Parts: sequence; C-alpha cells; structure tokens
Amino acid sequence: RVESNLSIASIGSREIGDTNRLAASHTARTTKTTMAHRRRGVGVGRAGAAAYTKKAEELNAVNLSAAMETVEKLETKLSDFAKLHKNEIQVDPAFRAKFLEMCALLGVDILSSEKGFWGKLGMGDFFYELSVKVAEVCLASRSRNGGIIRVGEVNEILSQRGTRFKFTESKKSSYSDDDIITAVKKLSALGSGFRTVTVGRSVMIISVPEELDDDHMQILNLAQDDSHGNYGVVTITDIRTALRWDEDRCERALQKLMGKGMVWLDVDNKGIKRYWFP
Repeated sequence: RVESNLSIASIGSREIGDTNRLAASHTARTTKTTMAHRRRGVGVGRAGAAAYTKKAEELNAVNLSAAMETVEKLETKLSDFAKLHKNEIQVDPAFRAKFLEMCALLGVDILSSEKGFWGKLGMGDFFYELSVKVAEVCLASRSRNGGIIRVGEVNEILSQRGTRFKFTESKKSSYSDDDIITAVKKLSALGSGFRTVTVGRSVMIISVPEELDDDHMQILNLAQDDSHGNYGVVTITDIRTALRWDEDRCERALQKLMGKGMVWLDVDNKGIKRYWFP
C-alpha cells in the first residue's frame, strides 16, 4: 500500500507538474499576445495624437488669421473715426481720454507713431509739448516743494498762467489730469526721475530721482488726512498716534524728507514742531 500510494503520488506529481508547465506556457503566450496588442494600441494612439495636434494647429492658424483680420478692420475704423473727430481729440480732454482708451484696447500706440495718419494726427507732438510744460512747472516749484507736487496743482498752473514755453497751437488746448499723467510717463522713459505715485486721494508727481520708502509714503498719506489735524501738516504726536511708531522712527523719516526739501519745519512759541508739506 505504501508503494502504491507513492506511485500514485508520483504520477499525481508529474501530472501537476505537466499542468503547471502547460499553464505557464499558456500564460506566457497570453502575455505576449497582450503585449503585442498593447504595442499596436500605443502605435495607433500616437498616430491619433499627431492627427489631433495637426488639426489643432490648423484651427489655431485659422483663428489667428481671423483675429488679425478683425483687428485690421477695427484699426481702419479707428483711423476713420480719428479723421472725423480730429479737432475734438486735440482740444477736448474727456474725448481724448476715451479715444486713447480705445486705441489701447487695440494695441495702437499713437503717441509713439510718426508714420501715416497717426503721425499727422499729432498726438505724439501734443504729449511731447505737454511733457516739456509739466517738467518746467515741476522744476520751477522744486525749491518750494522739494520735487513733489500734485497733478491737480500742475494742471491748475498750466490752466491759469501757462509756462514760459510757448508752442505754436492753432487753438488753446486744455488738459486733463490723465493727460498730465501720460506726459509724465513719457518723461519717465527718459530716466529723468519723473514718476507719479498715489498718496491718499491724490496723484503726486515726483521729479527727483530720490526713492521714497514706505515710511515716507505713509507720512505723506497722513498729511493729507485732515482727521488728524490741519491738511498738509503733521506733528510727531500725530504720527505716533496714527501709525504706532516710536519717536526715533518718526524723526528718521521726517529728517530725510526735510533734507530733500519736501517738508518744512515750523516751531511755535511753545516749542511744538509742525511739519508742513508745501
């Protein structure tokens, strides 16, 4: 019985081994077939992706061409509009601002264009002349304000008494604050130190290359806030109360502003120091 059982076990073992080998062989064949199918599938996928990419490029080219054609038509319409309203553009600040806004949306820089109709429109010359006038006002007032002045004040000076620069103009032009800000941008491109900053409710023109840090800007902002005292004047107590600074920080910021002539110091008979922004 033992020998019979061993013989049966040996036969069973061989059969199991044969079965395992057959299963392994079948698995190998199945794996090869699957990998082959996968390889063929990958090839088809790449071809499809290439086709999709090509089609996308064709559509993008068509869309770009259509967009460029639309922009060209709009530029033509804009040019026709400018010819029809040339006088209003040159004389009316509000009309001019809206027109420049339309140009900016289309990417048309008529301020730097000297060719074709845009050159004849004279907007580049207009802002060149205005930038010279703005620079003259800023430089003439620098000894009084240290090189920082409100855009509105410059506009008032130009409107009331003009400047010593006289240009040949068929009609007297009026300016908006936006015109003056645009003129300052043309000056800043020269690296001359001219730039505009927003301080509280006002836009200021700075005409000196000196950089003002955040402390200086906060004091300038405080000087325009009349809830802390008189407009255009601050004390160290005002600064410490509003900004929570220590006295040394207040003194450092004010001393630099005074050194540049942007602040005037007034000491009353009680010894109280008041810093005025002219």
